[in-house]
Amino acid sequence: MNKKYFILFLLTILFSYSFTVSKANDNIAFINLNYVFDNSNVGKKIINQIKDKQKKNKNDFNSLKEKFDIDKASLTSQKNVLSKEEFEKKFFELEKNLNDLNKKIRNKNNTLTKFQLDARKEFYVSLQPILENYAKENSIDIILKNENVLIGKSSLDITKNILDLFNANVKKITVK
Repeated sequence: MNKKYFILFLLTILFSYSFTVSKANDNIAFINLNYVFDNSNVGKKIINQIKDKQKKNKNDFNSLKEKFDIDKASLTSQKNVLSKEEFEKKFFELEKNLNDLNKKIRNKNNTLTKFQLDARKEFYVSLQPILENYAKENSIDIILKNENVLIGKSSLDITKNILDLFNANVKKITVK
């Protein structure tokens, strides 16, 4: 009976050892995708486009808000001059304008968010073949995002190499 347990124990250890050895031969690397996006030539252009759109939206919002504030102040100053019905009519019109303003702001923010998501998506689509080719040429079995790596040798970080390859191979990304 003891001999059976010993053989079972020995087989378990051998199986575990062979499994560990086979996994240890996998070539793994990791990459900081945000760094590649933020520091690539194309990524910088996209970031500048996003900043320009944000600035334009902010300017548009401020001018619309100023117009609304002027209309509100004008209506408030006319409160005692206008009849109750006329004041309520203008008040509801002002309220409708406020709702329209909020809708425009929401639409512009949604458009900007969609642009940002689409830009990232197109960036990653352009990056995918570069990663695949790099992995193939360097016999890398797995490339992980650095956010998923707790501790790793700096020699496994391929971020700078991929950034250089990306800049050399991708000159423009069209966001749909």
